[in-house]
Amino acid sequence: MSRTALPRHRRIVPVVAVAAATALTLAGCSSSSGGKKSDESAGNVSAGKATTPRMTIAMVTHAPSGDTFWDTIRKGAEAAAAKDNVKLIYSNDETAADQANLVQNAIDQKVDGIAVTLAKPDAMKDVVAKAEKAGIPVVGFNAGLSDWKKQGLLSFFGQDESVSGQALGTKLNSTGAKHALCVIQAQGDVNLEQRCAGVKKTFTGKTDILYVNGTDMPSVKSTITAKLTQDKTIDEVVTLGAPFALTAVQSLSDAGSKAKVATFDLNKDLISAIEKGSIQFAVDQQPYLQGYLAVDSLWLYKTNGNYSGGSEQPVLTGPAFVDKTDVDTVAKFAAKGTR
Repeated sequence: MSRTALPRHRRIVPVVAVAAATALTLAGCSSSSGGKKSDESAGNVSAGKATTPRMTIAMVTHAPSGDTFWDTIRKGAEAAAAKDNVKLIYSNDETAADQANLVQNAIDQKVDGIAVTLAKPDAMKDVVAKAEKAGIPVVGFNAGLSDWKKQGLLSFFGQDESVSGQALGTKLNSTGAKHALCVIQAQGDVNLEQRCAGVKKTFTGKTDILYVNGTDMPSVKSTITAKLTQDKTIDEVVTLGAPFALTAVQSLSDAGSKAKVATFDLNKDLISAIEKGSIQFAVDQQPYLQGYLAVDSLWLYKTNGNYSGGSEQPVLTGPAFVDKTDVDTVAKFAAKGTR
């Protein structure tokens, strides 16, 4: 990455990467601007507001439409933008080529910083390189842990998906599960593939992979139902997002299956399902924190020359388990849409 605007005299690398407290008009899918709207939508998070000059930051994700997980990321980004006197432009497209076009639009508008997800790193590397050549600082979050340094990003905020998958697989060993079905809603998405690979690595039982069309929830339901009907030995369904976990519960009923459901990621409805016992547990990567830190780190870089993680280590936001033992603590925040 080009960093000529803020020369660095010394690089300090932390021993442990921890979560550190830290306009343009984009043509394309699902874009909207910040400003006053961002201030209002940041919720009740109270923090001082920066008096630094107004800057514009583009956040470009691979989020599909309607997934509440990404609403939580956006709320975190908006909270940081409100505090930092940042005009935030959020846009998303799950098609890698179209996401790359959104990043190019941000470059063309000469934004002050870009926060981007790298779900399909190869499709993004050329446009990321263009941003860096233009002197625009770029940070990664959520997706791209294996590639952020290769592509010269300033920092990365998220969880190690392989590690989180292995943690879930290990936890399944203690539940008595023998045959797990890991459901991937977007084939080729690096994060999702790594999660199921991690589960398979540490789970001592049998692990099958099932690909579904995550943009068509009725199809997701019927595909899972068909698999459970076909193979009655499946006693655990692992999903990679809250909406898919809730749909899997319906599939269990339709198939007459006694399997249990565990998942990655949270939303308000999933918290309720854990409380009721229809979902065993969830792996939480704290999406609100990812969005917040991605925006805040760019502000810190532009105003004070800071490098989260020393530009050497990722800042990890997960994984952590949410189950019946601690769901009440998380529930009050999930009700606000921030967990």
